[in-house]
Amino acid sequence: MNEQVSDPTSPPEEAPVWRRMHPVTPVLRGWKVFVGVLLVVGYQASDNISSATRLLAGRGWLLVLAGLALVAVVGFAYAAIAWRMTRFAVTDDAVHLRSGIVFRQQRQARLDRLQAVDVVRPLLAQLVGLSELRLEVAGGAGSAVSLAFLREQEAEELRAELLALAAGLHRPTAAAAPVTSSTAEAGATTAGAGATTAEVGATTAVAPAAGPAFETAPEYQVYEVPLGRLLASVLASGAVAWLLLLMVGLVVLAVTTGDFGSAFFALPMVLAVVSVVWSRVNGGASFRAATSPDGIRLRHGLTEARAQTVPPGRVQAVSIHQGPLWRKPDWWRVQINVAGYGQEESSGERESVLHPVATREEARTALWLVLPELGVPDPVATLDAALTGTGSDGGFVSAPRRSVWVDPIGWQRHGVLVTDRALILRSGRFWRRVVVVPHERTQSLGLTQGPVQRALRVATFVLHSTPGPVAPRVEHLDSQVASDLLHEQAERARRARAVAAPEQWMRPPEPRR
Repeated sequence: MNEQVSDPTSPPEEAPVWRRMHPVTPVLRGWKVFVGVLLVVGYQASDNISSATRLLAGRGWLLVLAGLALVAVVGFAYAAIAWRMTRFAVTDDAVHLRSGIVFRQQRQARLDRLQAVDVVRPLLAQLVGLSELRLEVAGGAGSAVSLAFLREQEAEELRAELLALAAGLHRPTAAAAPVTSSTAEAGATTAGAGATTAEVGATTAVAPAAGPAFETAPEYQVYEVPLGRLLASVLASGAVAWLLLLMVGLVVLAVTTGDFGSAFFALPMVLAVVSVVWSRVNGGASFRAATSPDGIRLRHGLTEARAQTVPPGRVQAVSIHQGPLWRKPDWWRVQINVAGYGQEESSGERESVLHPVATREEARTALWLVLPELGVPDPVATLDAALTGTGSDGGFVSAPRRSVWVDPIGWQRHGVLVTDRALILRSGRFWRRVVVVPHERTQSLGLTQGPVQRALRVATFVLHSTPGPVAPRVEHLDSQVASDLLHEQAERARRARAVAAPEQWMRPPEPRR
């Protein structure tokens, strides 16, 4: 008979302690239902102003107010019931979330698949001192877990705990570890000297402990974006240029036709461009980056403050790009692909920004945060050749001269460089772009070739990454060069993954038996 012997060094498994979100959560969620209904009613009223005027005549406005009050009561009641039915628990291996009123749902986010942990503070949540904790997990769409809302201190402590557990550390024993939750499920028991419980409804309150189980790791600030540079970069962006051209076009159209009402048909486009501009300002305000043992820390946001933490090795690809209006001040925008960020419909571009507007030196620093070793003797010269070079500058393998027939302007910028640590792809004459992919982060590879490319014996090399703003590819390489690169990169990626750092980067080595 085989007998299983437990490892004395591993901590004993404990039943998960289920917690609830902050009691103010229904208020922060319920107003969205009310505002949504109010917008629908307002849109319908504006569509038929005469009917809306007749409805509000006399005491009709009382009926409207009563209807809105009923909607508010129903919305807040639904949010309260949803809060009552939502609970979460943290174990050494995963975060568990139970939710749903009619259809119950239980989700599990494995900590060894944790890609990023964000503390988000929307404007209303900031006013009452609450935060939302978002866990991005490698997986399909809908794999992210949101814990909204928690006290700011509790969210910070929980983030430190999750990052420590994801790194491979274990919580201290129950007697020595403080308990950070304030509520547990009915029927749960608490042990230890001085522990007191008071059963209230369906929850059991736990006396607060002396401190968190894991302390927040120290950090070192690397760079901070000045507000003046951010505003100037937004004014010099393509979105503002399109907005100005659109407004000028609308004015010219209205003056020449004499029909000023037709200009309002373009109002949605104007609002869309304004939304892009505001998103750049709102997301880039107070942007700061720091390094810590638990990864890259990014803090930014105006009306929605966001604190992101990307653990080591979770960045799949880096893009450094520059538009023509940023050429003179030599500004660059740095973006990253992180598994999980690009798969949620609510995920915006700001979640994947490593630097919204960087000088060339800051762009290098941002890249070093992700890839400290580029694998070349002179990394500064290599990166300069990637950012502004052409042809074979810096040792790049560029597109052949015959590709001028398919890209007469930018063919000399198309190139690829293989280093010991990464693959560097370069493209763009006016909109310059450099993509860096560590070998171990290669997902899959491919070649595409249209009929004109076949006639010219050139092909497009594509490196598939996780969903996000970075799309690694280089156009119009020599067909044989592209084919050799495909097979060689597949082998390099296999070897790099074999020696890559473990997912749980702080786990102590296993004891020998």
